[in-house]
Amino acid sequence: MRSVEQQLALVTDSAVTPEPVRTAIADALGLMCAEEVQAVRPLPGFPQAAIDGYAVRAVDVGGERGLGRTPPEEPVGRPRSAPERSLPVVGEVNAGSQRPLRLQPKQAVRVHTGAPLPALADAVLPLEWSDRGRKRVVAEKPVRSGDFVRRVGDDIQPGDVAVSPGSVLGPSQIGLLAAVGRSKVLVYPRPRLSVLSIGHELVDIEREPGLGQVYDVNSYALAAAGKEAGADVHRVGIIEGEPRRLRDIIEGQLLRSEVMVISGAVGGAGSESIRRVLAEIGEIDTTRVAMHPGSVQGFGRLGPDQIPVFLLPANPVSALVAFEIFVRPLIRISLGKRNVRRRVVRARAVNHVLSRQGRRGYIRARLMRDSETQDYLVEGLGGATGAPAHLLAGLSEANAMIRIPEEVTEVRPGDIVEVLFLAANA
Repeated sequence: MRSVEQQLALVTDSAVTPEPVRTAIADALGLMCAEEVQAVRPLPGFPQAAIDGYAVRAVDVGGERGLGRTPPEEPVGRPRSAPERSLPVVGEVNAGSQRPLRLQPKQAVRVHTGAPLPALADAVLPLEWSDRGRKRVVAEKPVRSGDFVRRVGDDIQPGDVAVSPGSVLGPSQIGLLAAVGRSKVLVYPRPRLSVLSIGHELVDIEREPGLGQVYDVNSYALAAAGKEAGADVHRVGIIEGEPRRLRDIIEGQLLRSEVMVISGAVGGAGSESIRRVLAEIGEIDTTRVAMHPGSVQGFGRLGPDQIPVFLLPANPVSALVAFEIFVRPLIRISLGKRNVRRRVVRARAVNHVLSRQGRRGYIRARLMRDSETQDYLVEGLGGATGAPAHLLAGLSEANAMIRIPEEVTEVRPGDIVEVLFLAANA
């Protein structure tokens, strides 16, 4: 029997990164950048007001020339007394204005945050440092040259690296790409995941199951899990037929996939035919992993491109747990995520939970917070006393999984346990 760590090492060593593609930045959120993006123009590209106020020459309001200082914070409150200097207000400039203005000595122009600075102006007198006059303004405190001005290239200079290769594009990176004028960027696309189900007992949810038949739950559940992990999912659904047809279907999907999952392909006589077909395409290793549920599973690399292929149990709970522990990390690695595993918290158990000796337990659970202490509490839903571990109904109520070490067979109320938080994108 193979340990969880041994199986996971085999899986993660097989991660396949898709070839880079150029995509619109609006569609690039969460993807890994595949190029170095350099700024080709300064940002800002023109001197602009950093605050609402009046564009002035510093010398006209008692300031000093040529210091080039921009205060780190906006002014707060009324300034201390200073000699009053009155200037006529000869115009107003809003952000986005394309009308050039030229400031003459001993004049002021009303400006709004982000507005282009008139020619010859070298500072902005904040509203708070003035009497807010409309025709004339009284400067109640001097400003120095460069005060409250965003100079050309203050943020980015031409040649600066805006986004580095290997960076995962979040909202800030997307905004920076837009700021440097890039509408498209080279990225590694979401890995393509094909999800297939096999089993003579399966029918699609659009048909009424007959005697001995059940709905194909796994292809829907696993496809949803793949999308949540960040993959571009193609749900093939139920595959059936003689060996030649099965091989044609699988080889076709390998051409369009970076990862493939086949549920129902381990355990039982029905799985033997598919494993014989897979053996003709590549190497598949079917083994037992020291975990529950989902102990029996398979993994290998098929086709000329050596695509990672997972064989998962037919039971939906077992299949979802195996997907969570092994398939999801592979997808996250392909996406370039730094944290490929779920966040783990320590919580106090509120009920009795059983586990199997020698196997790591992954027990679906409900994670909560104590309203008074804010401590984490966890209620086991599967594996709890009297609760079969394989039933699907409790899984819909779960937002976490209790991870129980191989040597532990029982968790009592009050015990501290490790819990995997299953919130989306956690």
